[in-house]
Amino acid sequence: MEKKAAGAIISVVVPAYNEEAVIRESYRRLKQVMDGMDLRYELVFVNDGSRDGTMEILRELAKADPLVRAVGFSRNFGHQVAVSAGLDYARGDAVVIIDGDLQDPPEVIPEMVAKWREGFDVVYGKRVKREGEGLFKRLTAFLYYRVLRSMTGQPIPLDTGDFRLMDRSVVDVIRSMPEKNRFLRGMVSWVGFKQAPVEFVRAERFAGESKYPLRAMLKLAGDGIASFSVKPMKFATVLGAALTAGAFVYLVVSLCLALIAKAMDPWHIALAGLLLLDGLIFCVLGMMGTYIGRIYEEAKRRPLYIVSEEVGFGSGGNKTETEGLDD
Repeated sequence: MEKKAAGAIISVVVPAYNEEAVIRESYRRLKQVMDGMDLRYELVFVNDGSRDGTMEILRELAKADPLVRAVGFSRNFGHQVAVSAGLDYARGDAVVIIDGDLQDPPEVIPEMVAKWREGFDVVYGKRVKREGEGLFKRLTAFLYYRVLRSMTGQPIPLDTGDFRLMDRSVVDVIRSMPEKNRFLRGMVSWVGFKQAPVEFVRAERFAGESKYPLRAMLKLAGDGIASFSVKPMKFATVLGAALTAGAFVYLVVSLCLALIAKAMDPWHIALAGLLLLDGLIFCVLGMMGTYIGRIYEEAKRRPLYIVSEEVGFGSGGNKTETEGLDD
């Protein structure tokens, strides 16, 4: 069914961490794009505990523009949590998630809204080209999405990030999912609904440094795999069974050789094999520990984030501080 755009509100959620060099330009381009559309809108910036002047700039923008709202965390909680907070505070009929570094172009938003009007509940940005990135970055990104998809078993679209538009019905479902170790693109894929891509060219950063170096990408991949797949545990079971069978065969063969060639001492080889098995056992225990650790994190029931400041929400705000901590 076609979306009724008359009177609709679009919320644009922008997570920001140490983005003082780009946040003004990000606001300018978002403002230019949204003003050119026949829709009401709000810009919701989430300051993820920045150590630079990002929050000061957001205060200035919110003071000068009533359509700008800013949420400040008490410390850095991470990109996925910042986006989740933005979803909590957004009040639009549809919500656009876009990073503040301008690698995902705001000019694609009207095309996403057009798809939403056609009846799609999720419209995600699909990268067809990555400008300003070296061979290593492009290669690791290529492998990242494909390994992640094969390991999780979820139909996560290839070459996509968190740049997307979601209908309010989808946002409400995502908000109802309480897990702490969040992997939003996997969560959005898991909930289903009617989804469609919009292709775009990923630009070079306008300014500043990437907040997703290789280490952060590996952590995000780990979050995605552990949150949506038990394949590592199954792999550990198969590996353990295979190694047990192999060790038994090796033991029988070593004993036979020792009896046939009495001058041969097989115990050095056996010791090496034992050390190898010990190493593999520790790897398997590490996989198990990852899942147990996540259970521990969930069991503590701590708030997902802590808000220290709300700007531009008026006296009542979009939600109370208690609600923000409970979600």
